[in-house]
Amino acid sequence: MPEDSNSSSHPETSEHDRFERLERAEYDRVNDFLRDRVTFTAREWAIARLCADFRTKTGVEMTTVGENLPDLVPFMDDEYTRQSVYRARRSFADKVRKAGATFLYGAYSDFFTADEVDDIVYEATETARFLIEVEGASLSHDAEVHAEDRIRAAMEDVHRSSLELRYDRCPNCGERLGEEAIESEG
Repeated sequence: MPEDSNSSSHPETSEHDRFERLERAEYDRVNDFLRDRVTFTAREWAIARLCADFRTKTGVEMTTVGENLPDLVPFMDDEYTRQSVYRARRSFADKVRKAGATFLYGAYSDFFTADEVDDIVYEATETARFLIEVEGASLSHDAEVHAEDRIRAAMEDVHRSSLELRYDRCPNCGERLGEEAIESEG
């Protein structure tokens, strides 16, 4: 990446090599690609990634990220203020939480079969792996296994909770609900 006065004042930025696979990509093209696969924008993705990379013991160097954005991310053309970096990072986090809640609601509410949930998780995993590769990173086998174990445990909790939500007795009187109750009423 080209060095300039900003990156030389922050040596860690001149050594940063994320998003090299997108060297000639335009922002709109990256954004369109993401729009088909995830809920966040190219701006939010790039800034969230950089905020994680430039996290220090005392927080994130948002000014460094914003001032060096065009040098750090090939498809970004403008510098951002500290406040703009904060808003983009916050927007990314909000969208990830909402997407997680949407997914879990669908799973809890029995909108999807177990096979459909498995397909959704598989597709999401493949997309995540691809985006990590595009960022210029990779997951170690141990990190991948750990993440899969956490996802599996969460999905088992979803399944248990879903079963608890679909009770077969009235929570107020204890009377049996379901096909037998419907047949006797008919």
